[in-house]
Amino acid sequence: GNQKRKTDPSEPFRQKKKMKISAAAFLALLVSKSAAFTAPSLSVQYGASALSAATLDVAEESAAKVAATSDVKEQMVSGEAVIMKGGVEEGMNTDLEWQVKAAAEKKDDSITPGRYADMENSIALPFLPRPATLDGTHAGDFGFDPLGFSEKFDLYTMQEAEIRHARLAMLAVIGWPLSELIAPDWMLQHGCAPSVLNGFNPVSFLATAAAFGAFGFFEFKTSLRRQAGTEFGEKHRQDMSQVWDLGVAGDYNWDPANLYSVFGDDYKSRKGLREVEISHGRSAMLGITAFALWEKLTGHPIVENSMFFHPNLLLPALFIGYVAWNEIYEITPLNEYPIQIQYKNEGEMKLERLKDAVKSAAKKSESQTAFLKEKDEEYGITTKLFAAPGKAIEAAKSTYKYW
Repeated sequence: GNQKRKTDPSEPFRQKKKMKISAAAFLALLVSKSAAFTAPSLSVQYGASALSAATLDVAEESAAKVAATSDVKEQMVSGEAVIMKGGVEEGMNTDLEWQVKAAAEKKDDSITPGRYADMENSIALPFLPRPATLDGTHAGDFGFDPLGFSEKFDLYTMQEAEIRHARLAMLAVIGWPLSELIAPDWMLQHGCAPSVLNGFNPVSFLATAAAFGAFGFFEFKTSLRRQAGTEFGEKHRQDMSQVWDLGVAGDYNWDPANLYSVFGDDYKSRKGLREVEISHGRSAMLGITAFALWEKLTGHPIVENSMFFHPNLLLPALFIGYVAWNEIYEITPLNEYPIQIQYKNEGEMKLERLKDAVKSAAKKSESQTAFLKEKDEEYGITTKLFAAPGKAIEAAKSTYKYW
C-alpha cells in the first residue's frame, strides 16, 4: 500500500493529445453550427429570387470545407444530437425548401395566365378560333372578339375603354326609364327620354351637354392616372404579377362601401367581382342600345305597356319559372359538341318532387272547392259578397240628401 505507483513517461503526451482532439472537435462544432444557421441568409444576400447556380456552387464549396475539418460524428448541443458533417447540407436543404415554398405561395397568390390556352376555339363563339390574346387570363375574357380588335390594338387600352363604357351604360340603363317615369313633360320628347335618335329640346340639350362635359373632364383627368402606390393598385399588381405589370383596367382606387372584398380579400374573389361587373356592364350596353332603337322604331317610351315598369303578375311568374328551370336543368358547355339540355345533379328527383307537390295541392284544392261550393249553396256567400259593395254605396248616398 505504501508502494509508489509507477508513472508512465508517455502519460503527459497522451493527455496533451486528448486536449488537442477535444479542442479540434469543439472548433469544428462551432464552425458547422454557425454555417448551418447562416445558410438561409444566402437568400437575403442574393435577393428574394431563386438562388443562381453560382450561388449554389459557393455554398457547396463552403460546406465541403467545413465538413472536412473534422470526422467527429455526433455531439450533444442543448440536449439534442447534431450530425456535424451533415449540418451545412441540412441548412442548405432548409434554405432550398424555403425558396420552393415561397415560390409556390407567390404562385398561389396571383392569377395564373392561360386559363383557356389549350382551347383552339372561342368559348363565346365555338365556331370561330380563339383570339391569341384572349386566353381566359383576365376577368370577363371568354374569347369573344369576332372583329379582332384585341389583336389590332393594345389589350389594356381596349379593356379600359370597355369598362368605362360598361359603367356609363349601367348608369344610363337605370336613368333612361326612370326619367320617363318621373321627369316633367318639358324634359321629355313626347314622353320619351331625350337622345340622339329621339331629339332634344333646348333645356334637355343643355342638361345632356353638361352631363357629357362632366364625364369628358373626368376622363381627361383620369386617363393617365397612376395606380402604383395606391391600395388597390398594389393588390392588383400582385394579382397580375404573372401576367404583366400594368395592374387592372378601370382601377380608380375607389370603393367607399368596401364591396370589393365582400367575398374575400384575395385575387380569386377580386377577379370574380370584376367578372360580375363587366358582365353586368355588357348587358347594360346591349340594353341601352335596345331602348334607343325601340323608341325610335315605335315612337313610344320604353316604360309604356312594359311588365318591368308597372305592377303585374307576369314578371314574378316568369322569374319563379326561371329559378325553377335552373334548379332542374342545365345547358352543357358551349365548347363541347353537341350542345344539350340535361338534368342537373338531383334535377330529375327535384322535378318528381315538384310534380308530386302539384298533384297533392290539386287534390286539396278539389276538396276545398267542393266544401266551399257546398257552403255557398247553403248560405249564399257569393251572392252576399257581390252585393255588399252596392249596399255600402247606397248606404253612403243615403246620408247626403243632395246626392
